[in-house]
Amino acid sequence: MKKRLAPLAENIAESGAACLLTMVQGNVLLLGLGHWITASQTGLVAGTAATVAILLARSDNRLLIAGILGGVTAIVDYFVHPGMIGEAAVTEAIVTGLGAAALSYGLGTAVLEFRNRQRKKQDADTAGRVG
Repeated sequence: MKKRLAPLAENIAESGAACLLTMVQGNVLLLGLGHWITASQTGLVAGTAATVAILLARSDNRLLIAGILGGVTAIVDYFVHPGMIGEAAVTEAIVTGLGAAALSYGLGTAVLEFRNRQRKKQDADTAGRVG
């Protein structure tokens, strides 16, 4: 059960974090309750929709997963609240989607690297006890 819920939680968190940081343009001192509520809405809807799309795509490709999350986050962000960056209302949504994609790719790659190192360490420990 934990393995099935982890990708959903990750997608919700990455989408929500990207939305939160983009709304305040990186200045976390400006964060208020309204920002958290809006980012939570974006994160829940986008993270859930992206998880479903990723499951349907049946792919472990980190770049594809990041692209799906970024695209879905941009679309959801556009509809959840109006943009405040740039001339067009869509600019903030695009930046939010790019942020979500970057978080997804970066964190996903870091987690895979960590797991690979842990596995190699366990294999080396096991080989040392056997030999």
